[in-house]
Amino acid sequence: MYGILNEKEGFAYRGAFIIDPEGKIQSIIINPQPVGRNIDEILRIIAGLQFNRKTGRGAQAGWVPGDPGIKLGWEYVGKY
Repeated sequence: MYGILNEKEGFAYRGAFIIDPEGKIQSIIINPQPVGRNIDEILRIIAGLQFNRKTGRGAQAGWVPGDPGIKLGWEYVGKY
């Protein structure tokens, strides 16, 4: 259903899908078959999405829970 099954070769890619409570896909991570997923990054993405819903701020690259995050909007592009 999510396009990770390679029927021709007979394997599934390593996929992780983060779906919000409304059923909307918020993140898709698909790695090639020999490369596993990084649970720490998946948990960071979930925490970042929850942080955004709570504060309206973004979770930039390298963000970890407890960081202040960044303001979002075109006027802030290139400022961080």
